[in-house]
Formats: sequence, structure tokens, C-alpha cells
Amino acid sequence: MASGGARTRSGPPPDPNALRRDRKSDGEWTVLPVEGRAGDPPAWPLVDHEDAGWADRELELWRTLWRKPQAVMWERLGQELEVAQYVRRLVEVEQPGARANLHTLVRQLGDALGLTIPGMHTHRWRIAEATEVKRPAAKKAAAPARKAARDRFQVINGSAG
Repeated sequence: MASGGARTRSGPPPDPNALRRDRKSDGEWTVLPVEGRAGDPPAWPLVDHEDAGWADRELELWRTLWRKPQAVMWERLGQELEVAQYVRRLVEVEQPGARANLHTLVRQLGDALGLTIPGMHTHRWRIAEATEVKRPAAKKAAAPARKAARDRFQVINGSAG
């Protein structure tokens, strides 16, 4: 049994918006483009799955993942095999009766690829803010009719004026 000491992911995750920015341990945060990675995905690096349904699902997920902002870093770091392994295990975990430990593995792989919020914090990645945030115009509700403060004061005191 392990004794005390630091553990992986012990303590709060790094925060890119922390007020104290002079910590050497904070390092630099990488800003990923909100629009994701441009271009076609790399070639599928694994041996095709025997089941055509699995193979189709793998390629669908492969194309989807390579459009994400994190894919910019995967490409830079040459992580095609890691992404493919994640895809293959994710397709496996989608099947009925998938083993519980496989669910854990998929979560861990997602963290390692920065696909989860904790994973992004671990890598010190953040997605750029959209330049234009479209919000629906708020409808103004009619203000409730209220008595003047003076009238309320008089009612509380029981005087009519």
C-alpha cells in the first residue's frame, strides 16, 4: 500500500483564469482555435476491424475527432495512434455488455487526449473565445405595478398621509 505523498491529479486543477499569475508551475496555456482543425483527417493507422459496422463507426468517429480544436495539438505531437486507439476502444465500449474497466480506459484515454475538461486543464489547453457570441435578444417583461416607497412607508406606519 502506498504511503502519503503527491498523487497524479491531486489538488485543484490548474486554472487559466487564476488571479495569481506569477507561479512558475503554471507554465503557459496553449489556446486552441475554436473552429477546430482544418483539413482532412490523417489516414486511419490501425488494421481495419473485421466487422464492417465497427469499421464504419470507427471512421465516422475518426473524422469527427480530427475536426476538434484538440486535433491541432494531436497533429503537432504526432498522436495519430493514440487517437485511433481511443476511437477503437470507444466503439467497443458502445457495444452492449462492454466491460466496466473498458469504460474507465476510455475515460483515461479521453483525458490523455485532452477531450475532457480535466484533460484540457492537465495539458494547459484552452479553446479560444468565439469572436462573436450570438445571444437571443431578451424580451423585456412588463415591470410590475408598484406603489411608491413613500406609500409603502405610510402603510407600514399605519398613517394615511
